[in-house]
Amino acid sequence: MDNLVSNITLSPRPYLREYTLTYKILVPTWPAIVLFGLFANIINIVVFLKSGVKDNVTTSLLSLSVSDVTFLVLSTPSVCSFLKVFYAPDWHWPFYEFFLHDLLFWPAYTFYDFSSYISVWLGVTRCACVAMPLKFKSVFTKARTVKTILVLFILAVGLRIPVMSVYTLMWIPDPRTNVSSVFLMPVNSESRMRFNDIMNRISLPWITFIIMITCVCVIKVKLYQASLVRTAHTQTSSSESKQPPDGQEAQGRSSKDLRVIQSVVLICSIFIASQFPFLVYSTVRLINPEFDVFGRLQNIFFILGGISQTCAYLNASVNIFVYCKYNSKYRSIILSMILSTSLQNLMKK
Repeated sequence: MDNLVSNITLSPRPYLREYTLTYKILVPTWPAIVLFGLFANIINIVVFLKSGVKDNVTTSLLSLSVSDVTFLVLSTPSVCSFLKVFYAPDWHWPFYEFFLHDLLFWPAYTFYDFSSYISVWLGVTRCACVAMPLKFKSVFTKARTVKTILVLFILAVGLRIPVMSVYTLMWIPDPRTNVSSVFLMPVNSESRMRFNDIMNRISLPWITFIIMITCVCVIKVKLYQASLVRTAHTQTSSSESKQPPDGQEAQGRSSKDLRVIQSVVLICSIFIASQFPFLVYSTVRLINPEFDVFGRLQNIFFILGGISQTCAYLNASVNIFVYCKYNSKYRSIILSMILSTSLQNLMKK
C-alpha cells in the first residue's frame, strides 16, 4: 500500500465499487492478523531465547521474529487509520487521519524489507548446505550469520533513508471541523521517490523473489536426488555389505536436518506467495502511469495494494505454524511453558 494513500479521493473512477468492497472485506481482518502476529512472534522470540541461540539457523529465525514483530508494531497505526476511514469516518482525531500512517509507513516497511533479506539469507544458506554439504557445512557459522544480519539491517535502513527524508510537517484545514491538523507533506521528493520505486519496489524485490524460487527449486531437486541415492544404497546393502561411495554419506541426512530444511523451504515458500501480489502491482505501476495513486486506474491500484498489504501481515505472522510442525525442540519448549504456567495457576488456587 502506497504511503500516498492519504490522498485517496473517492472520485468517479473505474472500479470504485470493487475498491470499496475490497477494503470493506480486508480491513476488518487486519487487526486480527496483526494481533495474532504480535502474539506469535513474541512467543517465537521467547522460545528461541530459551532454546539457546547456538547455531546459524536459530540466530536467523530469532532475527526474523524480531524484525517481524517490529514491522507489525509499526504497522498498527496504519491499520487504525484504515479502520477509522472506513468504519468511523465522523470520528475526528486531533491530527490528520493518515498522519500516523504516513509517519510510520516507511519505517515499518524497512523492517519488512529486513525480514525479506533474512528469509533470503536462510534460503541461500540452506540451499548451499544441501547442494554442496562438504564445502559449506562449516562456512555458515553463528558469528558470520550475526555479521551478515547486521549488514542486511544496515542495507535495509540505508536504502529507505532517501524516501524517509522527503517529508516535512505542515498544517492543513479540515473542512468538516474548520480546524487545522498536522500533516506530512513530501517536499522535493520526485528523484528520491523514483529511486525508492526502482530500487526498493522493483529491482530488489524481483531479485530476492528470483533467488528464493531458485533456492527452493534447488533444495527440492537435491533432496529428491538424495532420496534416490538412499533408496539405491538401501537396496544394494540388503544384497551385499559395502561402504557408500565417497560423498554419498553427505547425501544422507538426519531427521533433524531434514526438518530444518523443510521448515526453511516452507518459510521461503510463504515469502514467495506473499511477495507475488506486491511484485505485480509495483511492476505494472512502473509500466503504466495510469495505474497509480492519482491515475485513472487508481482504484485497481488500491485493490492490489490492499491485497499486498494483507499478504505482508500474514507473512509476518504465520511462521509459528512452521516452527510448531517441524521443530521438535520448539514444541517441547512450548509445552514446558504451558505446563509451567498451568502448575503455577494451580498452586495459586
